[in-house]
Amino acid sequence: MPQEFQSIKGTKDILPSDTGQWRRVETIVHEFMAKWGYDEIRTPVFERTGLFARSIGKDSDIVSKQMYTFPDQGKTSLTLKPELTAPVMRAYIQHNLVRSGPLTKLYYIDSLFRQERPQAGRLRQFHQYGVEAIGSPYPEQDAEVIALAYKLLQNLGIENLTLLLSSIGSKECRSRYRQVLADYLSPYREKLSPISQKRLTSNPLRILDTKEPEEIEIIRNAPHLVEYLDEEDRDHYEAVKELLTQLDIPFVQAPTLIRGLDYYSKTTFEITHPELGAQNALCGGGRYDDLIGDLGGESTPAVGFAAGIERILLVLGDSSRGSQEGQLRIYGVAASESAREALARVVMNLRSEGVTADVDTLRRSLKAQMREANRLNATHAVIMGEEELKTHT
Repeated sequence: MPQEFQSIKGTKDILPSDTGQWRRVETIVHEFMAKWGYDEIRTPVFERTGLFARSIGKDSDIVSKQMYTFPDQGKTSLTLKPELTAPVMRAYIQHNLVRSGPLTKLYYIDSLFRQERPQAGRLRQFHQYGVEAIGSPYPEQDAEVIALAYKLLQNLGIENLTLLLSSIGSKECRSRYRQVLADYLSPYREKLSPISQKRLTSNPLRILDTKEPEEIEIIRNAPHLVEYLDEEDRDHYEAVKELLTQLDIPFVQAPTLIRGLDYYSKTTFEITHPELGAQNALCGGGRYDDLIGDLGGESTPAVGFAAGIERILLVLGDSSRGSQEGQLRIYGVAASESAREALARVVMNLRSEGVTADVDTLRRSLKAQMREANRLNATHAVIMGEEELKTHT
């Protein structure tokens, strides 16, 4: 095939041999969310670019380097969704979903797009499921969202999970800490990467999210943000930890965990798995009490998470294949030319009764049809020839 007609680098065809794995994960997510009282929401594949610049942060790698942005015919700048929280919050505000009740609990399964170097479990078009719980400022909601994220991964069959937990406090706390961190990092300026040197002035908290080994060593001895929480934020964090303990959800405190998006506040968390190497996060989220207000809505607290489906499938491996939904059960085999039409009606009737069935349409020999039944793992072959036509059996 000519190169120009092959799939774009960083994208992947999900072939029939793999779709059973995807359906299994998606089915479990849908069923699990319904049991926890979350309703599905679906938002358009693209939004106005300003929505992401406002919510994620202009200095973030996503906005500055990774977004697929283009003008439409009206010269409006549009962007393929690089993340899902901002579009859901836009829909919440636009459709006044607060009218449905003081607490709105939503979930999604969707495609996302980021123009970054493809890596294991993270393509340029990738897929996530996640939740947004909107309306409660209390730690009980944080604990429920974190417990849901953890239990759902377990329900998918994943073990050896590590829940990393922290708090980045309110805007005021982060403002105080930002200066403390900048003062600590300034003597190391020449050892920082060019992007971190720029962030040292614009937003030093982003340096905490570095993946550079030398910078990680520098940060290891930096003051921790949790030490600069005010009393309200500290009480909230302590309550979240206590609630998770009561729910038997194990966690590890990670004081440098800030997440990569500007809209987070207070609670932040990630769930990691050792098989994924350096990019080991299966799921991440936290609280974002200021986002709806920043986007023009009434100030409303919210907390949520998103999980990467490709990474989940990497961890599950062959165990996610199992018995695929819709596995072929009955295969119709024509033993004579005249039996083909009648056999087609039989197979159609079986399908109408809810039985999974298929039939040969290539006019192959009896032997070839039986081989096809074996290849498709049919549990039964219905063979029809002249004798069966005569006796209607």
